[in-house]
Amino acid sequence: MPISSMPIKACVFDAYGTLFDVHSAVGSLQADVGPRYAELSALWRTKQLEYTWLRSLMQSYTDFWQVTSDALQYAMDATDLSDSALHAKLMQAYLELDAFPEVPHVLQVLHQAGIPCAILTNGSPKMIKAAVDSAGLNDVISHQLSVESVGIFKPDPRVYQLACDTLGLSAGEISFQSSNAWDASGAAHFGMQVAWVNRYSQPAERLPGTPAAEISDLNGLLGVVGVC
Repeated sequence: MPISSMPIKACVFDAYGTLFDVHSAVGSLQADVGPRYAELSALWRTKQLEYTWLRSLMQSYTDFWQVTSDALQYAMDATDLSDSALHAKLMQAYLELDAFPEVPHVLQVLHQAGIPCAILTNGSPKMIKAAVDSAGLNDVISHQLSVESVGIFKPDPRVYQLACDTLGLSAGEISFQSSNAWDASGAAHFGMQVAWVNRYSQPAERLPGTPAAEISDLNGLLGVVGVC
């Protein structure tokens, strides 16, 4: 069933972990990385997110490309894999992340139903353009919105307001999707209708803002927004 009685006028998606598999960068270079590849990938992602939150609190914004590079360097140091050439290869791979298998179909169905689909991401414009181009999603994404426009990372309310301002919609008219539970909570607290894409069966966060729906992948979104 639809999330609420208020009609959905647009779908806004987080990028990393929701549309794009963040672990596919290391996965594509598994032979180069070696046996600690899974540990490296997990730590890279953890530090990437931690640095966005800490930089926001420190009021020391830098773009997500730099954050991603810094997080990777930390993860490589921690796993005894420091190698400048490998660092460069992994950063390039991050520009060419795999989309999750269901993503092209779901976005195409929403597009054909006349529901605009936008991305709202911590990623820099360069990063998100590269990911969308690599996945061949340009025809079904109407806007690529980066936190760079407001100079602070999610879950600051100014980030979610950016989507409202760009689309000319109220928060309640937007269905927001994220696989990151903290991001889903942030958008719900802001007032968006949120579907948490719980890909890995994680427990719910204890944070303000409760998602209205929980789905295991984006296929479930079609029922949530009433598109069959």
